[in-house]
Amino acid sequence: MPAQIRFCDVDQFGHVNNSVYFALYDLAKTTYIKDVLGDKIDWKTIGMVVANINANFMQPVYFNDQICIETSVIHLGNKSFTLLQRAIEQESGEVKCECKSVMVMFDLLQNESMAIPETFKDIIKKYEGHL
Repeated sequence: MPAQIRFCDVDQFGHVNNSVYFALYDLAKTTYIKDVLGDKIDWKTIGMVVANINANFMQPVYFNDQICIETSVIHLGNKSFTLLQRAIEQESGEVKCECKSVMVMFDLLQNESMAIPETFKDIIKKYEGHL
C-alpha cells in the first residue's frame, strides 16, 4: 500500500517521527483485512485487538521519500495471528522500518477472545500462499 507522508509527520530533525509509522501500519492493516476478508466479518459481533506491537527502525524516512507498506500474516494461531509489516522506500527497495503485531480475535457480544474462524484461516492461507 503506498503511504502518503504529510507535512505534519516530519519532526524537527527532518524525518518522519517514529509515532507516525504506527498510524501508517494501522491504515495498511485495515486495508489488508478488508482486501483479504472482505465482507466475511460481521464487525458488530467480531473484532480484532492488538495484543502486542514492536517496531525496528533501520533508516529514517524523509518527507520526499516514496514509501509503501507491505503487510503479511506470518503466523496463524488458535485465537491470534501475527502480522509482519514493512515500510519500504519504493525506488531503492530499502526497508526503513519493520513491525510485528499480534492480533487477537475478539467476540464483541461475549467481551472475550475467541478462536479464529476456520473460514478466515482458510482465506488467509489461500491469500498468503505460505502458511
